Amino acid sequence: MRPIADQVVVITGASSGIGRATALEFGARGARLVLAARGEPALQDTAREVEAAGGEVHIVPVDVSLWADVEHLAQEAVEHFGRIDTWVNNAAVIVYAKFQDTEIDEINRIIQVNLLGQMYGAKAALPLMQEAGGGTIINVASVEAERSLPYHSIYAASKHGVKGFSEALRLELAHDKIPIQVTTILPASINTPLFRHSRSRLEGGVKPLPMPPIYDASDVALAIVSAAEHPQRDIYVGGSSRMFSILQRMNPALVDRMLLTGGVGFRLQRTNEPAPPDDNLFAPVLDSGAVRGEFGKLTMPVSVYTRVFALHPRPARLATLALIGGAALLLRRRQQA
Repeated sequence: MRPIADQVVVITGASSGIGRATALEFGARGARLVLAARGEPALQDTAREVEAAGGEVHIVPVDVSLWADVEHLAQEAVEHFGRIDTWVNNAAVIVYAKFQDTEIDEINRIIQVNLLGQMYGAKAALPLMQEAGGGTIINVASVEAERSLPYHSIYAASKHGVKGFSEALRLELAHDKIPIQVTTILPASINTPLFRHSRSRLEGGVKPLPMPPIYDASDVALAIVSAAEHPQRDIYVGGSSRMFSILQRMNPALVDRMLLTGGVGFRLQRTNEPAPPDDNLFAPVLDSGAVRGEFGKLTMPVSVYTRVFALHPRPARLATLALIGGAALLLRRRQQA
């Protein structure tokens, strides 16, 4: 892989949250960036911050659910900077609602943005990367690519799809000896504006709360930047993401019981505040964007697991063994209870 300072990087969903944090991290390391999102004012604001951090930026307003927009984004990147080294599929939307309360147009929109948007990104980037001699596709999924939560049935389905798509694409590229790497990022709950911008149909009309523990967007940004230079198959962001993954593989029924006991999987996703009147499901929210959301007091400032273990394959394997041991102990105690 090229050093970050020599890379051309495309990031979708770059106007806020994880995408914005990632753009700032790449910019601080001297990358040339093509930033995409629906909301142009917030995108311009991100670009100004990246330029102040030392990065070179080109912005392209894009709706990733539209193939023509994504194809145009890829062509703009090559025309402006000559090639694409890393493509980060990050754009996502969510509706907080029980499945029976989710409308058909909402179901379609979540799948179009979260799943088809990533497929379109890879489809647009692959031939251009191949012509340039290689590259990296980074698909931002979620721990919900492996373990679904209540109120997220369609979102979780889309993230399961992202992981399945990434696995098949990775195999095909390896079989054909095409030097393009595919990394899947699996974050736990992250403090971003996603929860303020989401559509909520929770009981009582309240604003959603990210399921604790909550991590900072900078942890995800570091994982993405690391993958651009040192690709890994999967990177779990936040120790709880890796723990949930391990527990899910060992005993999914146990995870069900953990989330159902006292309704904890439901209660811990609801605030006591009313849901905002606007959401970004079908149109961007007209604000300047931000990296972080409103849950700073509940957010862990640094994920030790991510920074010490997940970004370094050998320590990650040791950490995984330790987590498996802890999960096995928890499982035994649950079975004895």
